[in-house]
Amino acid sequence: MRCSLRENCGVIGIFSIEGVNVTPLLIAGLEALQHRGQEAWGIAIWGHPTFKRPGIVSQYTEVEHAEISRMNGSVGIGHVRYSTTAKSTVKHAHPLDIGSMADNCSFRIAHNGTLERDLLIENLKDLGFSSPYGISDTELMGVSLHRLLKRGKSWIEAFEELNPYLNGSFSLVILTSGGELIGVRDERGFRPLCLGWHEETSSYVLASESCALEAIGANLIRDVEPGEVITISKNGIKSEYFARQERHAHCPFEYTYFAHPSSKIEGITVYNARKNIGRILAEKYPIEGDIVVPVPDSARPAALGYSERTGIPFEEGLLKDRYKRKGSWRSFIEPEKRETVVSNIIAIKEAVDGKRVILIDDSIVRGTSSKIIVGDKLKNAKSVSLLLTFPPIIYPCYMGIDFPSQEELLAYRICGVSASIEEINRRVAEYIGASFVGYNDVDGLSRGVGLPKDQMCLACTLGDYSCLKYKPRFRKREEMKS
Repeated sequence: MRCSLRENCGVIGIFSIEGVNVTPLLIAGLEALQHRGQEAWGIAIWGHPTFKRPGIVSQYTEVEHAEISRMNGSVGIGHVRYSTTAKSTVKHAHPLDIGSMADNCSFRIAHNGTLERDLLIENLKDLGFSSPYGISDTELMGVSLHRLLKRGKSWIEAFEELNPYLNGSFSLVILTSGGELIGVRDERGFRPLCLGWHEETSSYVLASESCALEAIGANLIRDVEPGEVITISKNGIKSEYFARQERHAHCPFEYTYFAHPSSKIEGITVYNARKNIGRILAEKYPIEGDIVVPVPDSARPAALGYSERTGIPFEEGLLKDRYKRKGSWRSFIEPEKRETVVSNIIAIKEAVDGKRVILIDDSIVRGTSSKIIVGDKLKNAKSVSLLLTFPPIIYPCYMGIDFPSQEELLAYRICGVSASIEEINRRVAEYIGASFVGYNDVDGLSRGVGLPKDQMCLACTLGDYSCLKYKPRFRKREEMKS
């Protein structure tokens, strides 16, 4: 049975050529990536033990300021964690230590993505290693790389040899025992990773998103290319490739939901992509309404685009209560308490009551949030028409987004795999209690984002898993936790 441990997180790595302390920059960069994971975080500074804590970065930077300040170093990596099937514990937080401190092949690794565990276990058995039950995909990959390095392989040779067993997605930052910083991206480019330069400290920066570069005053150089290994040392920067693929598979969910609006991925500003999709929805669904309201926060640019194209006024009819503990958390990435997170959304009654509301959201996955918003938060609206920037999600994701089982997906549950988009619109509207539901389609998504369809991963909406090395076997969520 194949099973995986799934994560979609944020990573950062910084190397100062001039030997300047990079710990403050790492902390600031992680805070800028907090939207990618809010359950645990960690940093690893060369010459110091790995530091990991539950929750969000700002909870600890003040109360443990003295301990963090003692971790001075010119190179380090960091991680914010969003768990899916694994429990939200510090044990599973990154960076992970691979090898012993006295081992010159040891390293620390932080991973954004998902890999199939059974293939990695099979490889480790061939290398003479018996995997303990419950070891994560990241640790399996790390142990495999370590075994290859111990056999005299270079980093690029190790990734070349291990790549056939890396079925899934990975963007990595690695801190070696020798104080080098390494960044790696899988050959399909599922998850983002970029390279920047911080002039004040003469530092190269690797990060999941360019918003982290902006937060610390660094400039974006370029995206790390799919299949590329970037090694940064005192000698400068070296680029090599362990694999090349003409067809890439960038995740469109990054553009519609996951990434920060200010980030630029594959040369495309996320904010512009979302706003373009809103304009396309206006062309596809020219609904009569009184106001256009975004579901906070990722749908705001799309709602603005829809409003501008139709001339229907934009209103902030829903707001998050950011003073409650969960108020600023994102409902999609809170794995077990989505209802609690959505309950902290407050309707502005003067804006929405008695109005024909055109509600814009990024997607419907399980339908939990949409049903609460339409049936409770907007219960006094005259009507609610819900438009989605993402097409119907019918198939599970095995590339790092948290819908790994098909039976939990609303569109599949009530419509199956062969229904037309019109039928899905009608039946989902009935289920959540909306006057109308209108999903975007794949063509509209491609046009809005600005990427060709054959350069995006569309497995979750089309069921095409050809961008993986092996087609996954669909499983129930319970299996994923076993």
